[in-house]
Amino acid sequence: MVIGAPPSRRTLGAALLVAALATTATACSGAAAPDRGAPAPAAGRQAQGGQGASGALNAYLDRVRKERAARVLAAKKWGLARPPLEAPAPPDAKPKITTRKGFETDGEGLPPVFTTVPTKQKIVFLTIDDGAEKDPDLLRMMNDLRIPYSAFLSDYVVKDDYGYFARMQKSQKSGISLHNHTLNHRYLPGLSYKQQEREICGMQDVIEKRFGKRPPLFRPPYGNYNEDTLRAAKSCGVKAVPLWASEAFPDHMEWREWDRDLHPGDIVLTHFRGKQDWKGTMPDMIRRVMNVITAKGYAVAKLEDYV
Repeated sequence: MVIGAPPSRRTLGAALLVAALATTATACSGAAAPDRGAPAPAAGRQAQGGQGASGALNAYLDRVRKERAARVLAAKKWGLARPPLEAPAPPDAKPKITTRKGFETDGEGLPPVFTTVPTKQKIVFLTIDDGAEKDPDLLRMMNDLRIPYSAFLSDYVVKDDYGYFARMQKSQKSGISLHNHTLNHRYLPGLSYKQQEREICGMQDVIEKRFGKRPPLFRPPYGNYNEDTLRAAKSCGVKAVPLWASEAFPDHMEWREWDRDLHPGDIVLTHFRGKQDWKGTMPDMIRRVMNVITAKGYAVAKLEDYV
């Protein structure tokens, strides 16, 4: 089991590029006197090259400043205590995911069941289950704050408005991934293999038909499963079964681990719910969970970049 992903070559490459541009810009600004004995470049060449390098650096810095300013304004708009932290670049190679100890079945070669992704980076992953509440403010808030998340959908509550989730899927530049939470949210260990296959594979078909892609991830209702669940899931294309390490509500957090804290790579669960089901709206819940995540020094990363 991989304990942590190696540093991203893209990250190192970007850092070297910025350093190189900064060095070039400093040299061209006259910080160091040129060698007076060296032959002069052709007319206009030095100025043109210097402007190109410094221009690229300035454009990069300007983009970073604008993105950070937008996050600050979005945090104020939505009532967050602090702007969300930016996640680091994902690893070039995804970490190896294995089933969490104590969550195994007797079957071999089945999709891994886990609550935490192996990484040393201070990141967590936000996942939202079922699809009952279809709050347009959630889409606006998450887009404004640029927070990635993954939705695990059940057909019985999403079929009255597939369009909402189609808009969700395209609501951010990097895309929001829609995954499988069964057709009818039944207790799977109480069903036969064929019944479980219908619940899981039927939802695979719905998501592919409605949203254009067969999902690789599946979450069993209530987090309950048996070997038949995993065999059925594998039979229709499921690659992994992420559960969760903590759960978010508008007024509190619930924790699986004994220390009641976040850890690198933890998966955070919440639900599509509104005031009729819990003490607040979807934006209230996001505000609560993001204040906790940010205060603890974590950023939210995209689950699909790691699994």
